[in-house]
Amino acid sequence: MTFRDASPDDQTIVEAQLKRPLSGRFAVVVRRRGGEPVVIENEPHLRDATPMPTLYWLVDAELYHRVSQLESNGGVHRFEDLVDQEELQRAHDEYAQRRREATVQHEALDAHGGVGGTRRGVKCLHAHLANYLAGWFDPVGALVADEIDVPELLIINVRE
Repeated sequence: MTFRDASPDDQTIVEAQLKRPLSGRFAVVVRRRGGEPVVIENEPHLRDATPMPTLYWLVDAELYHRVSQLESNGGVHRFEDLVDQEELQRAHDEYAQRRREATVQHEALDAHGGVGGTRRGVKCLHAHLANYLAGWFDPVGALVADEIDVPELLIINVRE
């Protein structure tokens, strides 16, 4: 896997969405039809070699808010109970493998775990949705997308 850099325009937009500068390289991998970033893919290490456990990050404010509402209403535990644990483990393992493959700072300490930086269970619905929207297998992300009714405004442009 070759890591791609965001364009200067995407950097400006994403930093405005997050209300802070980012400390690592990233690329936009999911957009709204109008072009606005929805999900970014982070390089596995920040510029200072600190591990970045979140490979895919939901940056769209509307979707982020919807998922936050699910989490505040017990969604993490509810979705963890709903999903097949073997499928969840598969999602974590595949995520960790993609992060290893994207690593370019091989001398740096590696991040461990799967989706959201955890090895088991569900830690962050935002991370699962981002992984799913980026086009990867994620049973929790699929359930979240169904529940919050992700609009048809998204274009997935991963692995182009």
